[in-house]
Amino acid sequence: MTEEDRREQMMRLILTLRSRGITDPAILRAFERIDRGAFVTGFFADRAYEDTPLPIACGQTISQPSVVALMTEALEVEPRHKVLEVGTGSGYQAAILSQLARRVYSVERHRPLIAEARAIFARLDLHNITTIATDGSFGLPDQAPFDRIIVTAAAEDPPGPLLAQLRIGGVMVLPVGQSDTVQSLIKVRKLESGYDYEELRPVRFVPLLEGMAKD
Repeated sequence: MTEEDRREQMMRLILTLRSRGITDPAILRAFERIDRGAFVTGFFADRAYEDTPLPIACGQTISQPSVVALMTEALEVEPRHKVLEVGTGSGYQAAILSQLARRVYSVERHRPLIAEARAIFARLDLHNITTIATDGSFGLPDQAPFDRIIVTAAAEDPPGPLLAQLRIGGVMVLPVGQSDTVQSLIKVRKLESGYDYEELRPVRFVPLLEGMAKD
C-alpha cells in the first residue's frame, strides 16, 4: 500500500466514524494521529482500515474502530486523567487513549501481546502508556484510584475490584453478558451514594478470564 493509499483509507475511516455519530473533535484527531495499520499485520493487513474487528495473536481480536470510538467517547476522558485499560490486546485502544489522557495503564494476561504492543508504542513514540502483564480482573491496586477504567473483554458483571479502584465521580465502560452472543456495553459512574449504570448498545467481545495465559 502506498502512502497516498494509506492516507486515503485513513480519511475514509474518519468519515465512517463521523457517519456512526462520533463528532468529538479530540477523539477524531486521536484517530487521525494513530494509524490502525500499525496494529494489524500479516494476512489481515489490507483490511486494517475497515470498520470491522479483526483477529490478532493469542486468539484475540482488535475491535472495530467505531466501537473503539464509541467506548472512548463514553469514557469522557480529560487531559489530566489517569486511565486503566483492562485488556491491552493489539494496543490500539490504549494508543487512542494516550492522545486524550495524561497517563494510560494497560494490563494484559497474554505476555506475547504485551511485547508486541510495547514495540508498537515505542515505534509510534507513545511514552505515556505503561503496559503490565497481569490478571486484569483484579486491576492495579498500587496505582488506584483511576479517573477512568475501560475493559475490553466481557464479564458477567462489573468486577468488584475494578469498581473499588474507580475514583468518586469516575467512569468505567465495559461489555457485560453471560455469553458471547448476548452482551451489552455499559457505562458505570461512581457516585458518593453508589453507582449509576447506563446501557449503551449491544456488542460482542472476548470473555474476561482470570489468571495469566500460558502462551
